[in-house]
Parts: sequence; structure tokens; C-alpha cells
Amino acid sequence: MKAAVSWWDLAGSAQTIDSLRDYLREEGVEPWERVHGMRLKFWISDRETNRWGAVMLWDANADLTAPMPPNRAAELIGYPPTVRILTDVEAIVEGIHAGQSGDRGLAFGPVRNPS
Repeated sequence: MKAAVSWWDLAGSAQTIDSLRDYLREEGVEPWERVHGMRLKFWISDRETNRWGAVMLWDANADLTAPMPPNRAAELIGYPPTVRILTDVEAIVEGIHAGQSGDRGLAFGPVRNPS
């Protein structure tokens, strides 16, 4: 299995964590639901450092050269990720948690003002 991490420093972009969150809610997640070989994709943000990114877990035999949805984050942000890595996954586990199956993250939670 492979993990891919893409991480943007938003300092040079007109986009914000809030505008990118809106993009996810409106159109950004759904195209990734049909990607063969991708086990999981989650989007990440860090308001303190003004960073935005995504992490993807891929099957070991996934064709990472196959066509994928457009990289709209890069289009919206205006430049490629500041950091992009592809690495082997040594192990995965999901622990006991209180998360509901409908808990899809901040982009789909109640809209709130940034702190």
C-alpha cells in the first residue's frame, strides 16, 4: 500500500482554508468517490500555519498513472503543492471511536466563523 501527501502553504494564494472548505462541500469530494485503487482520501488543514492538503491511501497494485479527477485544489490555489510525497504504508489500524458513519469532517459540519 502507498500513501500520498500533498501540502500547500497558502501564503502566496488568494484562497483560504474557508474558501477551500467551501470548494470541498460544493464539488471537491464527489469526483474522488469513483477512483479505482484509492482506499481513502482525506483533506487536512492547519489554520495556525495557513496550510491545506490531502492524504490518500492507495492499494499496492493501484495504477497511479491512470486518469484521475482534475486537481482543482492546485487550480484554485494557483500553484502546485509546497510538499508532495509518496511513501510505503507499513501498517494501518482503525481504533474504537465515537465517530458516526455520517461524520465527514469540518467541510460538511455546521458552517462556523473562523476562530
